[in-house]
Order: sequence, then C-alpha cells, then structure tokens
Amino acid sequence: MTGHIHSIESMGLVDGPGIRTVVFLQGCALRCQYCHNPDTWVCGAALSKEMTPEELVKRLRRFKPYYGQTGGVTFSGGEPLLQPEFLVQTMELCHRERIHTCLDTAGCGLGEYQEILTHTDLVLMDIKHYTPQGFQAVTGRESGAWETFLLQAQAQEVPLWIRHVVVPGLTDGDEHLQGLLDFVSKLRNVRRVELLPYHTLGVHKYHTLGIPYPLEGVEPLAKETLAGWQKRFDEAFPHIN
Repeated sequence: MTGHIHSIESMGLVDGPGIRTVVFLQGCALRCQYCHNPDTWVCGAALSKEMTPEELVKRLRRFKPYYGQTGGVTFSGGEPLLQPEFLVQTMELCHRERIHTCLDTAGCGLGEYQEILTHTDLVLMDIKHYTPQGFQAVTGRESGAWETFLLQAQAQEVPLWIRHVVVPGLTDGDEHLQGLLDFVSKLRNVRRVELLPYHTLGVHKYHTLGIPYPLEGVEPLAKETLAGWQKRFDEAFPHIN
C-alpha cells in the first residue's frame, strides 16, 4: 500500500491548531474556480512521490518534539479522501504514535468515511457553498458527495473548523454570508469559522500548466473587508482548539 504525496510542509501554522506537518496528497475531483493548486488535480506516479503509511509516519515521528500539546499532522491536498485506504492506515499509525490528526477536506471522496473519521481528531471542513446550485457553480460538480461526508462527520461527533473562501462576485455579499452563518449555525461541534479572502497566489501555476484561469481579472479581496463578518462568526463560534 502506497500513497501519492504531492508535497510535505514541515512547519505549518495555519492548517489546524499548533505547529503541524501538512501532508498534501495528490488528486482532486473538484474544479473550483479559485483553486490555487491545479498541480494537485491529477493523481499519478509521475506527478507525486509514493510513500507507504509506515514511511510517512516514520518521517512524522521526527517532528513530534515540535508538536507540543496542540500540534500534529494535517492531511490536505488535493483531496485526501480520494486515497481512503492509505489515509486510514496512516491515520491509525499516527494515533498509535499519539500524533494529533487533522483532515483538511472538501468532503468529496470515495467513501470509507466512517473508518477515516474514527481516526480523525479534527476536520477542517472547506465549505465551497451551502446550496447545491452554488456548490456546482463554484466547483463544477454536484454537492451530494460532500453532503454525505458532512452527515457522517456529524454522526460521529467529530470537531469541525469551518473554512469558506470569499470570492468577489461568487461567494461574497451580505446575503450570501448571512446564509452561510445560518447554515453553519445548524451544525454541531463547530469549533471556529474562518472566512478566507480570495487571493491570486496560484494563478502563475495555471499559466505554467497552460490551463485557462476561470477568474482571470478578478482582484484579490482585502482581509479588512471581511472583518465585520468575521467578528460575527467569531462571536457565534468562539475559537476552541
């Protein structure tokens, strides 16, 4: 059993609590208009490094002194749920090593969610949109897969950090953000909500790969413009690690 690894970041500070190792897995079925990692879309040996769960956890073990009481490993992508067997085995080994596990996901995988979530301490839930129509507009795919994953995460009472990218003309505006607040308010175990302003840091990758960028010309969103709404979400969901 091997997994396809796009890259590994050894000192991540924004992808979960504490200091974390972020493991980016190759492959994603979504085609989000604002995706900044198009190089992770296709899963294949030529595009990634292959590692066994044992090899990866051996590497993670070296970073344990930096994790402290709150850090650990975050599995990101791409979409980590597209490699379920590798993810389950790796997460199980992490728990044997007492390494905190976090799953950064859009919830669109291949199943085996119950077993994956059994070994998941925290889910960073990337909500692309809270309506089926909006989800398809943002991702080019139907919303059924992520709804299934979210229901399973709720059933297993896994803690959630909600993330939502705010894109001008696509997922911004008071009506949209109020709808997001209403949607998230119905979920259980939400530890925090992060509104992420749209940026263009990944546009050069599209040019390098020769892929048209769907939001060409859309200006980045200043973080300050979201301050009022972020405050409302912070008040509704006080930060808990």
